[in-house]
Amino acid sequence: MSRIGRKPVDVPSQVQVEINGSTVKTKGPKGELVKQFQPNVEIKLEGNQIIVVRKDNSKTTRSLHGLTRNLIQNMLEGVTKGFEKKLEINGVGFRAQINKNKITLSLGFSHPVEFTAPKEIEFQFDESAKNKNIIIVTGIDKQMVGEVAAKIKKKKKPEPYKGKGIKYVGEFITRKAGKTAASK
Repeated sequence: MSRIGRKPVDVPSQVQVEINGSTVKTKGPKGELVKQFQPNVEIKLEGNQIIVVRKDNSKTTRSLHGLTRNLIQNMLEGVTKGFEKKLEINGVGFRAQINKNKITLSLGFSHPVEFTAPKEIEFQFDESAKNKNIIIVTGIDKQMVGEVAAKIKKKKKPEPYKGKGIKYVGEFITRKAGKTAASK
């Protein structure tokens, strides 16, 4: 049996949970999330805990057991705390401008790159950064936050020689040595 799937998920006091078959609806201080799960696993609300039980022992059901439990855990964490990803812009003249859920990036191209996020996602600058080169992507859906951050990073991946581009904060970029003069 899955070690993760066996663990019950504790429901925080400020969160309301509705389970209707394989649909889970969570509502908390940050917002509301609804997710449809596979019918191979049964989701039960007992007291202030959510328990995920698999219906049979097939390989697909076993693989969905722990996944379903973690997705429910992420839903509860999202409606209480929310999720964030930090992106760092490196490069001379590279900068960003934020306007609600729209971000305009100057990345060395002949034109500015604009990216509009879904209404659930918000952008902001890290106030501790000196020159506003760190963008924080926040939202209540962990998958959507990661997906939007990855799409922004894809606009200008960091290159290996000078490290110019967009990367996650704390991400290590393997650098290559530049060209050297041939000695005779």
